[in-house]
Amino acid sequence: METKPLDNIFNSYAGAAAVFREKDTLTDRHIPERIPHREEQISNIARVLAPSLRGQRVSNLFIFGTVGTGKSVSAKYVASELEKKSGGGVRVLYVNCKMKSVADTEYRLLAELARGMGRRVPATGLPTDEIYKIFFSAIDEEKKSLILVLDEIDALVKKVGDGILYNLSRANQELANTKLSIVGISNDVSFLDTIDPRVKSSLSEEEIIFPPYNANQLRDILSERARLAFNSGVIEDGLIAKCAALAAQEHGDARKALDLLRVAGELAERSGKDRITSEHIDQAEEKLDTDRVTTIVKSQPNQSKAVLAAMLSLQGRGDTPASTKGSKQPNGRGCSRQSGSDGFLETGDIFSEYEKICKAAGLKVLTQRRISDLISELDMLGVINARVISKGRYGRTKEIRLILSRELTDRIRKIMVDSYILEG
Repeated sequence: METKPLDNIFNSYAGAAAVFREKDTLTDRHIPERIPHREEQISNIARVLAPSLRGQRVSNLFIFGTVGTGKSVSAKYVASELEKKSGGGVRVLYVNCKMKSVADTEYRLLAELARGMGRRVPATGLPTDEIYKIFFSAIDEEKKSLILVLDEIDALVKKVGDGILYNLSRANQELANTKLSIVGISNDVSFLDTIDPRVKSSLSEEEIIFPPYNANQLRDILSERARLAFNSGVIEDGLIAKCAALAAQEHGDARKALDLLRVAGELAERSGKDRITSEHIDQAEEKLDTDRVTTIVKSQPNQSKAVLAAMLSLQGRGDTPASTKGSKQPNGRGCSRQSGSDGFLETGDIFSEYEKICKAAGLKVLTQRRISDLISELDMLGVINARVISKGRYGRTKEIRLILSRELTDRIRKIMVDSYILEG
């Protein structure tokens, strides 16, 4: 029988898995039975929520910490155990507010919550007040304590404002047979400082901070997950330590550490190997960095894209000194160093180029101060490096350096062309 072109690929996956035993244990879908190095935080969450077992309203709770510090998985774990213990007396609704189809408008979030309570509501069309009534009516009829977990709650407020939090925090005044409490999860510790003081006073009652993991703690987490995820002998302890060390450099991000293991395993599997090597870890890191940055850039508004396009244009025209090919920066990637006499771009140069790009693309030209803010946001997202320097009597300025490999630069340039920010 003639072998078809795809048979070799499909046949390699048709038999027993050589690398993975249970890949899902390396994703955020997996809720482990034990969460190492978060025992104190988990106990604190449980103490706040436990009064719901007596039918009492529990304090609203905010959980803060940088990306990958175990906030979401810990909250989900406690919520799951609480529901089991309550015997049906407590209900938990979890919503990831960063999902556009769920929480990009007040209506959509409320519709999602109402559906979570078993009510059928149209995707659009009803007055917002009516959606609130449907949701609150569903809660009251069920006569269970409801704990509403809003993950990435800061993203919700940025999209729809803080009015929805005020209304939800006041819901108990409308409820006769049950109690509603809110658990908010955020990467931004200063988030509460940005909302209306009235909302803050009615919402923020308890706070728990999740510190970053260190390399040893990440190694413990990875060792436990790797034991579940991979077949015996697939990965060595030294490679787990390497993943932990790489993730510890980026604010103790357990999510990145788990992603490194998962992607390394996928790369080994695709290449027909039954063991993960150090090379697979390096390839996984490069792939994750590339995917992360391109995803961030695609999600940015056109004004931020125009600012980044200005930097790329200055680079592409050769208005700055040649890049240091293959130079290694602290993040381990080969980076293009751009700009003035010491290898940096300055805000004024970027703004001049930004103005030209806006005029060509039909975009409104923002003020130089606002552009400085957008540069700071790109810096925070890890797309560029920016630092403020003093120029004496000439004031202060930002020095900006692109931290993109040439491959990544080409990908981002294509995004700009596809978004009509740059000409092809």
